[in-house]
Amino acid sequence: MGVDLVTFGCRLNVVESEAMKQAALEAGHDNLVIVNSCAVTAEAVRQARQTIRRLKRERPDTRIVVTGCAAQIEPEKFASLTEVSTIIGNAEKTKSATWAALAKNSAGEARIQVSDVMAVTQTARQVPDRFEGHTRAFVEVQNGCDHRCTFCVIPFGRGNSRSTLVGQVTDQIARLVDQGYAEAVLTGVDLTSYGPDLPGAPRLGTLVKAILRDVPGLRRLRLSSIDSVEADDELLDAIATDKRLMPHLHLSLQAGDDLILKRMKRRHLRDDAIRFCETVRGLRPDIAFGADIIAGFPTETEEMFQRSIELVDACGLSSLHVFPYSARPGTPAAKMPPVPADQIKDRARRLREKGAEALSRHLDRLIGSEQEILVERGGIGRTPCFTPVRVGDGQIAGTVMTSVRIISHNHRELMI
Repeated sequence: MGVDLVTFGCRLNVVESEAMKQAALEAGHDNLVIVNSCAVTAEAVRQARQTIRRLKRERPDTRIVVTGCAAQIEPEKFASLTEVSTIIGNAEKTKSATWAALAKNSAGEARIQVSDVMAVTQTARQVPDRFEGHTRAFVEVQNGCDHRCTFCVIPFGRGNSRSTLVGQVTDQIARLVDQGYAEAVLTGVDLTSYGPDLPGAPRLGTLVKAILRDVPGLRRLRLSSIDSVEADDELLDAIATDKRLMPHLHLSLQAGDDLILKRMKRRHLRDDAIRFCETVRGLRPDIAFGADIIAGFPTETEEMFQRSIELVDACGLSSLHVFPYSARPGTPAAKMPPVPADQIKDRARRLREKGAEALSRHLDRLIGSEQEILVERGGIGRTPCFTPVRVGDGQIAGTVMTSVRIISHNHRELMI
């Protein structure tokens, strides 16, 4: 029994799920499932609802609590499910008091406990000391977003941008290193917007350099998705000068056509993305770039889509996260002329094929190289540039293998 987690979406949700589980256990909960939802696409919301129904069929006596961005934005949608006991908002979900009250008043508390997340001005410190099922530690350094991309509902689930103090971050990472974690991943909703709300207005590069300086025992530091237009000079300097900062950046690019980027209300143009990749590759030749790209954004023509395809090669990307466009309620893009569903599906397929080609070329380049590999579960490890490696079942998760020669690949993973 105990407390079980079902986590959808981003790495930030992973951090918050562990914090919720710890708070729920401390409050004495048992036979509880926490579903931490995602709202980035309609499909993510559908999967959460489907999972809730399945869980209740399999475990009819289990209490199900739903939280996360989808629950924050559309609490009534989840309240309509008889399988759900309580809906908890993002501002409430990691507070110990929330879970303590839920344990004491299981019959009488409000079923929907969702407040105005836009009123939140500080990050709720998430300090889990373990991450079940993960060999790397995830550290929340930023939450919320001040930007309003026309396709995105996440600011309405997360609120405005807010940051965690530098000293609190370094202290937490030092504790995680003491727990045996070799790698920490900095997470946030809009990671490169870190800092302007803090004393002295530090930038993300300031934080990264402080971690590398003040936590000498940390073997590997990694960044989650960033917005390249916000990357500061100190961050670029850290990428160039400290090998413990892993040579992999996942970029929020979204499209390769300037008009579509403007209609998305992005803050970069096509040439900005290409120039950024060229600049960083000049600083760190071994770096690899992944990217998010949306297929079939409203008004996207075939010519516009081809510019997204061509961006993969122009930026030298090694992997893609492809999102078929999904209209989200209340967003400006949802009112724009849509691309037919069959065209969206076809473009997403073609983008994935392009991503597979890019990955295969990236794997080719690594054959014959020697790599340091962080071992994960299931016989897989990761190189510094986040490339998967088949290491076999005999390796212990969380250990670091050094000077491992890459001999081949299977178009998805490196082989040793």
